[in-house]
Amino acid sequence: MKVSIGVGSAASGQERDFDRQVDYVVEAEKLGVDAVWSAEAWGQDAVAPLAYLAAKTDRIKLGTGIMQISARTPSMTAMTALTMAALSNDRFLLGLGVSGPQVVEGLQGRSFEGPLTRLRETIEIIRLAFQGEKLAYEGKYHTLPLPGGEGKALRLAQPGNQEIPIYLATLGPRALELTGELADGWLGTSFTPSYANAHLDFISRGAEAHGRSLVDIDIQAGGTVAFEADMAGVMGSLKAGMAFTLGAMGSAKTNFYNDAYKRGGWEDAANEVQGLWVAGRRDEAIAKVPEEMVLQSNLVGDKKAIRERLQAYKRAGVSTLRVQPAGQNLDDRLKTLGETLDLIDDLD
Repeated sequence: MKVSIGVGSAASGQERDFDRQVDYVVEAEKLGVDAVWSAEAWGQDAVAPLAYLAAKTDRIKLGTGIMQISARTPSMTAMTALTMAALSNDRFLLGLGVSGPQVVEGLQGRSFEGPLTRLRETIEIIRLAFQGEKLAYEGKYHTLPLPGGEGKALRLAQPGNQEIPIYLATLGPRALELTGELADGWLGTSFTPSYANAHLDFISRGAEAHGRSLVDIDIQAGGTVAFEADMAGVMGSLKAGMAFTLGAMGSAKTNFYNDAYKRGGWEDAANEVQGLWVAGRRDEAIAKVPEEMVLQSNLVGDKKAIRERLQAYKRAGVSTLRVQPAGQNLDDRLKTLGETLDLIDDLD
């Protein structure tokens, strides 16, 4: 089982702490981490940090986790991916996602209608570019060149590169099936090993319908890692994060994260926490997050407990563990990361 980490967040950019993030990634590479993913929501974009990290690192893979398809045309996404692959000596991973209606319609000013069709069309256009083909395409939401105008189908000046992996961050059943059909990897969230079938059954179904299998797809999932004998301190922050996910990561009507947890055995808690959060009763929402839900979604406890959690993720079919090592400072986070890697080596 490989390990990946992340930089950035929805609130990224507030503290101008990018130098510390660079130090973190450089040291993580030395420890043997396989990939780093850059978040994109309403903070820093996903690409610029990776371009800088490409110059500061030698081996670690650099992935967008994720680029919002509503924020860029498919052709620009392809141009960016090809550029990043060239800059990084082919270490780039293209992670894509549809985001949600609050961001797409509120921040990007684009309709959220038909997100899966838009995602499929985006991937198909990107793959044309990766193959070095002219970008001639007719879909429901994307048509190249624009009909009735003066444009013509163009081929990108950059050489094609069909080796760039495409990862999808998907959560709904149909979106997960699309992942199995088209993607090289899955960036999983709202995932617990105990209910891995709530996600992986759909990915497997999509893969098998198109002559593939689950082993053809890099399954990346995980959570916060904290080596804590007394979990009271870390539990508070993790419950707050879970409440935000269940209540705020989407609108009251559309929250893919919440829906995924419902499929994963937490329907009552997901409904109750979301209702309290949407009503503005956030402290109550946090208090209602079950501790067991936090424990199942993360890797927290003493070494024995975390080793058992690692085994659970591996048995569930996770091929790359995405971790957020806990710690008060960089040294603490790296210590947690190193201990996690050591435990994984022991599993293998």
